[in-house]
Amino acid sequence: MEIVRVLLQSVLFQQINAENIEHLLTCLKARKSDFPKDYTIIGEGEHTEEMGIILCGSANIVRHDFWGNRTVVANLGSADSFAETVACTQLPSEVSVITCEPASVLFLNIHQVITTCQKGCVFHQGLIENMVRLLSQKNLELMKKMNHITKRSTREKLLSYLSEEAKKRNNRTFTIPFDRQQLADYLCVERSAMSSELSKMRTEGLLEYQKSTFTLHEEA
Repeated sequence: MEIVRVLLQSVLFQQINAENIEHLLTCLKARKSDFPKDYTIIGEGEHTEEMGIILCGSANIVRHDFWGNRTVVANLGSADSFAETVACTQLPSEVSVITCEPASVLFLNIHQVITTCQKGCVFHQGLIENMVRLLSQKNLELMKKMNHITKRSTREKLLSYLSEEAKKRNNRTFTIPFDRQQLADYLCVERSAMSSELSKMRTEGLLEYQKSTFTLHEEA
């Protein structure tokens, strides 16, 4: 079952075997939906009782200010989840989740996720523990982003982010999940200033890049 194969890679289903996941999907009132590119799955101000897990494709978590300026909070790929906090708190969403390409999403009823079922099954208890782990990991990811965007200059923000991506992949050559505008929105910088800084760093021999693929050459 393709859905189970993806869920085995999700933090939410860690240490839960494939057979038990199949049983859980019914318990969690799982439903699958497909979305085209640039579709807003959840909009700012909306409520939901479901969390989502990306089965295929990708999406960005985006926030807009009063004047419509956009900040990319995070990128989501296969097995990544979203809307857990919104569903748990039942407060309106402060962000939008927008597809970057056609995507399939599995939705799970949050109440069914965070409460034990009537059968009191052991693997459902594991699901609750994994939810705590998932929320903690998302907190750490937000802290990493704060580390990037609180740097003083555009160059420092770029180097902080690119360094983190290289370390994450244990490789000096890597591909990021953003195009130029999305990267600028993620780092909270002007696109033109960022592109200029990237060109300067390439001229100085600090890095090479081709579209979204970067190679870091030496310590900055």
